[in-house]
Amino acid sequence: MTSKFNFIFFIVFSWQFNFAQTQPEAVSLEEAIAYGEQNNRNIQKASMEIKKAYKDQWSTIAIGLPQISASASYQNFIELPTSLIPAQFFGGNEGEFAEVQFGTPQTMTGGVTVQQLIFDGSYIVGLEASKIFLMISENIFEKTLIEVRKNIVNTYSSVLLARENIEFLEQNKENLNNNLKELDQLLKNGFEEEESVEQLRLTLSGVETQLRYIKNLERITLKMLKLMMGFPTDSPLFLSDTLEKLTNESLFKMEIPKSLSLSNNIDVKIAKNNLLSETLLYKYERSKGLPRLSAFLNGNYTGNSETFSFTESEQKWFGAALFGINLQIPIFSSLRRSALTQKAKISVSQAENDLTETQERISIEVQAAENEYKLAVENYFTNKENLALADRIQQKNQTKYFEGVASSFELREAQLQLYNAQNNYIKSIQDVIQKKVSLETLLNISKQ
Repeated sequence: MTSKFNFIFFIVFSWQFNFAQTQPEAVSLEEAIAYGEQNNRNIQKASMEIKKAYKDQWSTIAIGLPQISASASYQNFIELPTSLIPAQFFGGNEGEFAEVQFGTPQTMTGGVTVQQLIFDGSYIVGLEASKIFLMISENIFEKTLIEVRKNIVNTYSSVLLARENIEFLEQNKENLNNNLKELDQLLKNGFEEEESVEQLRLTLSGVETQLRYIKNLERITLKMLKLMMGFPTDSPLFLSDTLEKLTNESLFKMEIPKSLSLSNNIDVKIAKNNLLSETLLYKYERSKGLPRLSAFLNGNYTGNSETFSFTESEQKWFGAALFGINLQIPIFSSLRRSALTQKAKISVSQAENDLTETQERISIEVQAAENEYKLAVENYFTNKENLALADRIQQKNQTKYFEGVASSFELREAQLQLYNAQNNYIKSIQDVIQKKVSLETLLNISKQ
């Protein structure tokens, strides 16, 4: 009993250990992307669609390969059928009939049939279509992969930005609390008005409210990141990258080649494959007017008996074999084939227009995304300078205020200006990251 318990404990412990090994405790951005590529549920579903497409392709190929089937039947006549035969065949009178029963009460037949498709135009087109369907499934998988990468990058950076914002707010809160202590002391000694203290408390209340909101947002965003990664949302996860590491020089430098090719864009790929699909559908409708040729080979054995003696060695079996060819030639379908062919041809024209529109749209979107990215980079450096400037102004006004040179209103204005500059700085970093990822997504040049 003890050994059995130890064995079960070992199995459970090993399973828990192996499960824990697959879950990282800390991830960098690249590791989060890599983990998401393997565990994101949408990616897994898209991967399963590719596997299904492979199976569909093979099922289509198998149609043109030999098809073998076996059959067996057993019959037991409770009463043999009676046939009437002219009696004159047996020397009887003309006009009279003799009642005759043929065969044996029990019969068993077993056989094998082999069928082979020789020519079918729709089958040839179907083989091509199965390849295109596989390519479409791969396109969907690639698009899902790109979107998951994009979302993980944006969400990972959003968590870090929320934490940066929390640091700003906690620093502001600490600074306001220190100022409030000094003002309370001045108020008790009669050197300060109560209105100044109330204004400072009003500012502190706003900062505390914003801090609580950002902390909740950081927790929710981290859970959203785990969900996108396919990571258990209730398990702890540490982000090893810092905001400083993400905002390196490469974030603000992205060169786009002048001779830009949009063939790598996933929407363009999908539009091209859609055109191929519609073209093959047009060929398929046309192929319905071609003849269909197939061959078959059938062989069977039949046993007859008065009783069920088919398992005995003395039972006699009579064989038969048949070979044949079937030829089907479509002649007239009351113009149904013609209507379906014309409809498919119209669909091809629509797909061509969709491809042209997609290429032009993506070209414009790339130009717009590049322009927005450059603007976001400029705004980042502007807001970075503004943050440093607003911080100096706030410190000067705080010094002036306690020296009695500036009013509480001027100090509050300087503080609000600093908080606004902090928010703009955080948003500008997020904007640069999002715009760059969007541009990379359009060009499909993100890291593979």
